[in-house]
Amino acid sequence: MAGRPSKYKPEYAEQAYKLCLLGATDKDMADFFAVCEDTINEWKKAHKDFSESLKKGKMEADAVIAQKLFHRAKGYEHPEDKIFNDSGKPLVVPTVKHYPPDTTAAIFWLKNRQPKKWRDKQEIDQNVNANVNMMYESLLEEIEEETD
Repeated sequence: MAGRPSKYKPEYAEQAYKLCLLGATDKDMADFFAVCEDTINEWKKAHKDFSESLKKGKMEADAVIAQKLFHRAKGYEHPEDKIFNDSGKPLVVPTVKHYPPDTTAAIFWLKNRQPKKWRDKQEIDQNVNANVNMMYESLLEEIEEETD
């Protein structure tokens, strides 16, 4: 029993690649191609070029963002021209613009790259809780003795 003919066209591989470079998810692509997400998954299985285009586009886009996050975390600089008014004439002065390291970006980078070393730990020492409870009970006893 033959199913419905596929809406897939060979040019979809290139379009999907470009969409992934823009950060599109599988759901975004399903919307773009006017199909359901399951169809996108079927196309990945049935069309190697489509699947490879998605992987390549997503990997390249992620690499660019990772590089930008890394530069933001460590700080960076770039050449920049400052333009001044010099008696009515523009004066262009080449400079270097400095961006200091961004703490939030650094924390995000480290927590994701080395989660065992940099995760937020919420460890509670049970001995401390037991000591606090004993001190509390002791204080209650003292107060009761004083009021008797």
